[in-house]
Amino acid sequence: MKIQQTDTASMALINSVISWLMKQRIHQIELFMKYPLEVQSDWLKNLLVTARNTEWGKKYDFRSIDTPEKFRNIIPLNDYDSLKPSIERLRKGEQNILWPTEIKWFAKSSGTTSDKSKYIPVSMEALEECHFKGGKDLLSIYCSNHPESIIFDGLGIAMGGSHHINEINNESYYYEGDLSAIIIQNLPFWVEYRRTPGLSIALMDEWESKIDKMARATLSHNVTSCSGVPSWTLLLFRRVLEISGKQTILDVWPNFELFIHGGVNFGPYRDQFRNLFSDRKVNYLEVYNASEGFFGIQDRNETEDMLLMLDYGIYYEFIPIEEIGSDNPKVLTLGEVESGPNYAMVITTNGGLWRYIIGDTVTFTTLDPYRIKITGRTRNFINAFGEELIIDNAEKAIAIACERCNAMITEYTVAPVYLKGATKGAHEWLIEFEKPPENIGYFTNTLDNALKSLNSDYEAKRYCNMILNEPLVHVMPSNTFYNWLKSKGRLGGQYKVPRLANERKYVDEILAMVEMDPKEELNNQLSVPGK
Repeated sequence: MKIQQTDTASMALINSVISWLMKQRIHQIELFMKYPLEVQSDWLKNLLVTARNTEWGKKYDFRSIDTPEKFRNIIPLNDYDSLKPSIERLRKGEQNILWPTEIKWFAKSSGTTSDKSKYIPVSMEALEECHFKGGKDLLSIYCSNHPESIIFDGLGIAMGGSHHINEINNESYYYEGDLSAIIIQNLPFWVEYRRTPGLSIALMDEWESKIDKMARATLSHNVTSCSGVPSWTLLLFRRVLEISGKQTILDVWPNFELFIHGGVNFGPYRDQFRNLFSDRKVNYLEVYNASEGFFGIQDRNETEDMLLMLDYGIYYEFIPIEEIGSDNPKVLTLGEVESGPNYAMVITTNGGLWRYIIGDTVTFTTLDPYRIKITGRTRNFINAFGEELIIDNAEKAIAIACERCNAMITEYTVAPVYLKGATKGAHEWLIEFEKPPENIGYFTNTLDNALKSLNSDYEAKRYCNMILNEPLVHVMPSNTFYNWLKSKGRLGGQYKVPRLANERKYVDEILAMVEMDPKEELNNQLSVPGK
């Protein structure tokens, strides 16, 4: 009994000390919130000075660049294809190309289920000044907003990926893998001390076995937090309940208080998590952490936006969404953006990404301080008929339809049905429900009306069915999307179901996999009693 008291006292002391240290960072965060443009200007100068003797620094004469205007006039915009030759040389062991310090880590990135992987260089500066700093800051913000927290009394689960070593020759090698695995592999000892499960399980690359082992390894611990992509975290939590025989996660881990999520919109998953916690109070915190950098943290309770983190070794620029695809797009500095419009984000980082178009679109919700909300991807939308449907529209419409129809979804994807002869176009939705609606016809109608209310271009194309017919909604069998990802070798936290696509590749693959006749399935759905 004395030992237990000592352990409890020690844990309380550790919790108090860590919480105090975390809160000290709040003052620095408040500083960049107060002087955002000055902080960004300083980081641009720092990045240019640091990399001036690299191959890119000499090619573009970084020494001569002393203003944001010169920066955007001299250095071209880049995507992965334009940086790929330099990155491939880094993977072969060359150095001092994009960034002066040695690059040994590459984050394997696959924003969708595309067959093509990207390998994002990760410098030690990017790890320490960006990713690790972001991890500490999210806890600092959380502790500041929740002074009663006992999160450090227990352990945290991180839904990490995997990595492996690639040997270049007998003396040279590099690592590549999920960013989460790279971060876990390099965590400071004091962070590793507060994490579960151990590295041997956390870095497994076979996800079905990994979920089971993670569940069994964490059952007996005092878990107070978890971070990860919602879909994979749900799999873990459900496996924990299966093994334990408990009804809710809080029956297993009574002190659980925080789920940190990112990577996809949390809205479609919120009700599923609430069910797992049986509606008891658990806090949720969204982060914007990509392979390319740590960009945002939800700094206010009960909001859907994130504070843009401005002192992580990243310089930001923004392209108005209507300029995407033009030969010479207009590019804005942070001081030139407005609240409301959609922008494609451009980053320059301390990992050697120069004016890199990351592929995400954001909108600013406030300008003092700068807060953002992710609205979609530059290539993840549907504009087959001029409807300009973005993820933000789809997510909100799904939420409205689910609320009004008392339904709950697990996953979904959408693609166009193209005009053919006299047949009009439509949007085809494949939806896997956790709790299906009683009347799929009413659900479809509600979804359609919600989209009209959210997107005037979609509404115009739907007018009198002149161009677009009502959406086709298919109820998919349980585990359809999981099995599809598995069939493509895409199980893991970095892989996500593509929500919107301008072509039918994903939809046709999934329909073929479940051997579904789309017309027959639609007729079955529309014949649900009550239609």
